[in-house]
This record gives sequence, structure tokens and C-alpha cells, in this order.
Amino acid sequence: MIVAVTTQQKIGFAIAAVAVVAWVVYIFTTTHRTAEPGSEIELAPNRRPYFQDDAMEGPRLDRFLMWSLIFLGILAVGLPLYWLREPSRQAGAQRGFDERAVARGHNLFTPAPPPSDPGSRVPHFGCSNCHGVNGTGGSTSYSLPGTTPPKQVTWQCPQLNTVTLRYRDSEITSIITYGRANTPMPAWGIAGGGPMNDQQISDLLAYLHSISIGSQKALDQAAPVGTDGKALFDGYCARCHTQGFSFGEPGVDGGGAFGPNLTAGDTVRQFPDDKDQIDWVTATADLGKPYGTRGVSHGIMPHFGEMLSPDQIKAIVDYERTL
Repeated sequence: MIVAVTTQQKIGFAIAAVAVVAWVVYIFTTTHRTAEPGSEIELAPNRRPYFQDDAMEGPRLDRFLMWSLIFLGILAVGLPLYWLREPSRQAGAQRGFDERAVARGHNLFTPAPPPSDPGSRVPHFGCSNCHGVNGTGGSTSYSLPGTTPPKQVTWQCPQLNTVTLRYRDSEITSIITYGRANTPMPAWGIAGGGPMNDQQISDLLAYLHSISIGSQKALDQAAPVGTDGKALFDGYCARCHTQGFSFGEPGVDGGGAFGPNLTAGDTVRQFPDDKDQIDWVTATADLGKPYGTRGVSHGIMPHFGEMLSPDQIKAIVDYERTL
């Protein structure tokens, strides 16, 4: 892997080279003998006559004082100018750190190139194989657990250019680390038995933020659906709450899959007050925090306040309470 040398590194190398050359010259000139032994009695610097007082305190002193004034002026002007630039330098360093994290995350997200490509020596985990280029969504083959013989289906994998609008960073990190049981999403983090270390997961998270379409575009995409509760449920909720929806064989709406059952009055029992359910769908709750009736957040329920309008969320809630 070829590592690019920055301008600062080039300047540092140049200064170091000059310092080494100066050191070698100094050693050579101070150790190389140019006179016979004993002649130092006349030639030693402390034996030579020096300037008289009138010469020391005349033009020579004025010259040194002038140079002192010049250097003092440089310090007086240069230091404030340096510190005026400090906030932007720090911001630039942070921006550079973020950009490098995104670049590493992009490498992790994409498939590995051919072995002949120098980039093949950089870690690649190929998330885009399932989630599509730039996280726009895709599909993958999956063997359904518990079927004999194993049933192969084409599983529709969610888009990830909205995942940072639906989940908190800690929740995304947990999903990447431990995966999704009974779905094609495996555990990628070392803590979950996968190959990714914490730094790589952090870089991947930075990349997911970089490809986010933003809240306004997500709201615009949902606008054509209007307030049709059934259509909104299918578009945003059925993946988790309807068995078989992800591979084109949906069962009972809200019958439960990765998410809990919403039928037979379960929703109303969990949320006697529909306002609590609206709040839950809008913002959910932090991991371990309570919700509804004796509910405790496990950090797996997405929030839709940045993707759907309040009227659309209410339409979903109204539909779910009829199931």
C-alpha cells in the first residue's frame, strides 16, 4: 500500500535533513586540526584580542539591538496571527479526521477488488453486496431457518442511506456488532463473533452518515404515500412486524416476525393511550428506557420522526390499532 506524504511531513523531513547536515559540518569543523599542537596558546579564541569598549558600544551594539527589535516584532505579530488561525486549524484537523474515517468506511462497505489491485490489501467486507451501491437497498439469497429441506428465498435488504435517520449511533453499532437473528444480517463485530474491530465499526458508521439522504429528502420520498395507513405500514413497518414480508411471502399484517405481534389487541394493551404509541413510533426510547405498559426498549425499534410527517405516523398508529 502506497502512503502519500503530506506537505507537513515533507517540510519536517527537510528541516531534519538540514539539521543533520549542519551537525555534521559543525563536528567536522571543530574536530579537524588545522594547526600544530601548542599553537592554541596564540590561536585560541579566548587568547585573541577582542573589541574595545568604544567598538562594542557603537555600531556593533546598535546592529544587534536592531536585529533584536526586528525579531521581537516578528514574535509580537506572529504569535497572535498563529493563534488567530488555531480554531480553523483545529476544525480542519477534525474535518480531515472525519474524511479519513469516511474513506476507510467506504472501503469496508464495498467488495474487495481483484488481488492485482493495490486496494485489495485494504480491508473490504462487501456490505454493498446486499445493501446496494451507496446503500440504496438490494437483495440476497437466504436459507430460511427451521424449514426442511432448507428453503431458499430472495431477501430484500433495507436501504442504508436512511439508517442514520431511523436509529441512534449506539443502536447502529449494536446492529453491526451482533447482527439480526433469523435474517441474512450476520454479526460483524468481534464481540458478536465477527471480523470487525471497534475502529472499523466506527469508520463504517461514519460512512453511513456520509451517504445519508437527509431528513427533508426522506420526508419528500414519503409524501406521495399520503396518510394511507396500510401503505405506510407496508413501506416502513411490515419488514419487521409481518412474517415473510422481506422475501415476498407476507403473512398476517402485524403478525410478528423480528418485531413483536401487533394483532389481537396486543398493540392497544401495550399502548392504552394512542399518544404514547405515537411518541414511541416517532422517537422510541434509549436502550433500557421504559415505554408503554411495562415495555423496556431493546434498541431495535427504529424511530420515524425524521422520515415521516406527524400525520403519517398517526395514520400508521391508527392502522396498527385496528389489527
